[in-house]
Amino acid sequence: MQEYTASTEQLNFEKVWAMFQATDAKFQATDAKFQATDTKIKETTINVDKLTAKLDQSEKRWSKFVESLVEGKLIEMLRAKNIEVNRTYTRIKTNFNEKDYEFDIFAINGSEMVVVEVKTTLGIEDVNDFIEDMQDFKEVFPEYGTKKVIGAMAYINVDSAADRFAAKKGFYLIKATGESARIVNRESFKAKEW
Repeated sequence: MQEYTASTEQLNFEKVWAMFQATDAKFQATDAKFQATDTKIKETTINVDKLTAKLDQSEKRWSKFVESLVEGKLIEMLRAKNIEVNRTYTRIKTNFNEKDYEFDIFAINGSEMVVVEVKTTLGIEDVNDFIEDMQDFKEVFPEYGTKKVIGAMAYINVDSAADRFAAKKGFYLIKATGESARIVNRESFKAKEW
């Protein structure tokens, strides 16, 4: 068994001061490392923010592209489904009860209208969000209160069978492909009126 021997060396002011200075130097070195790490984290955050902004811009461009494909064929597609709309409006924005609403396309005639939500990639959450907006639609737009309102979701890609989910919820499905778009619901599909 090893014995422990206590140091009998006397501490004096100079020795204590030297120990404080050594400890302070270690604290300063550690602080410098923390500051360098903090700077790298801030730089990384800035780079991630820039990348996110670029991705958002790219997503907006794709959405506008899909929107233009759909709008260009929308009246023709809907007439093929016996919905006799004759004009379209895009990017309709409003605020109601302190909530912002944005609808991509309205297709309208005297008694019917179709509200189209456009997504590059359609997901389940998009469908749920659109359901909420459609539930509020006639309250948000009372001027369309007497119209038969139908919803449609347009997209290029789909995640997690969101297209089938949207169809079950009563939305027309518009698939943008190549330089065109087409309604892809089954022949037996019956759209929900909102």
